Amino acid sequence: MHRRDLFKQGLAAGAGAIATYAMMRPQSAQAQTRSNTVKPGQFWPDGIRMPVSLSLMFETGSQPATGAPTPFGNFTPPPGIYDLPTITWYRYGYTEGVPRILDVLDKYKIKITSHMSGRTVEMYPDRAREIVQRGHEAAAHGWNWDNEFNMTFDEEKAFIKRNVDMIYKVTGQRAVGYNAPGLRGSVNVLNVLNDLGFLYHIDDVSRDEPFIVKLLNGKTIVVVPYAVYMNDIRAYEARFFSSEQYLIELKNSFDRLYEESAYRRRMMAVTMHDRLQRPEHVQTFNEFLEYIIKKPGVTFMKKIDIANFANNDPNTIRENIADVYPNVPNFEKKTT
Repeated sequence: MHRRDLFKQGLAAGAGAIATYAMMRPQSAQAQTRSNTVKPGQFWPDGIRMPVSLSLMFETGSQPATGAPTPFGNFTPPPGIYDLPTITWYRYGYTEGVPRILDVLDKYKIKITSHMSGRTVEMYPDRAREIVQRGHEAAAHGWNWDNEFNMTFDEEKAFIKRNVDMIYKVTGQRAVGYNAPGLRGSVNVLNVLNDLGFLYHIDDVSRDEPFIVKLLNGKTIVVVPYAVYMNDIRAYEARFFSSEQYLIELKNSFDRLYEESAYRRRMMAVTMHDRLQRPEHVQTFNEFLEYIIKKPGVTFMKKIDIANFANNDPNTIRENIADVYPNVPNFEKKTT
């Protein structure tokens, strides 16, 4: 299955050495139920009511030679023939998209997480360095768009390590967060990430707050959840939204989460892709930022900061991997 099939299904993708993180003790089920009388700000540090976490997928040039989604319709060129418009469609992320959105983020003094494909960092090291030099987190996003979900343990580990090593070589930042291409890692991916020293991953859409997954070996990894619909590629390429329609959906999602944040831990995740930072899209996103920055207690947090806080907070929900992925034999403890 190519990544284009993932888009058809409506699920799109896209600091230095890490410290040692202490494992937190499992908590009782009662700890997962929180009182409706808790005051705003108690669920996050420094009086924050609700953080918004922005992701920028930097993946220009990591798409497959054929079959990558474009606005030009389905086209599979004969052998030896190149789809030149598609190449330029993706290259836009490097030439225009990333610089444009970085300028907007600078305007509001917002720092984000950029999930970088290894091949992209290798092709465009200047842009990868710029992202980090402007204060943003570099996280991993696989080497390219190859299908990760059917890799063996060793193949997947090499695929991710190559990505991490390239990011470190170019930016000097060691990625501790991961997003698999199309969100689909293999059943081994959490153990692979654990072996490679990752703190968190985002390939989970089961909650609207960060939580901790306990692996079968007793070790843990933080989930900083992904929001499927708050995603420009999902809006513009999968559902063919206008900019106005997407703005309405962004506001609706924010308003609902912000209301809930008065009595439980909430966060909002929004995903952007480099090639979709077109003038009209960024203008819409700018309007969304203007809307939410006026709300009391709203701040912007990089995913590494959310993960660090969640990892060290005793109130963070903790779940066994078998509960996060029910009915998957690989995650069930063997009984004797």
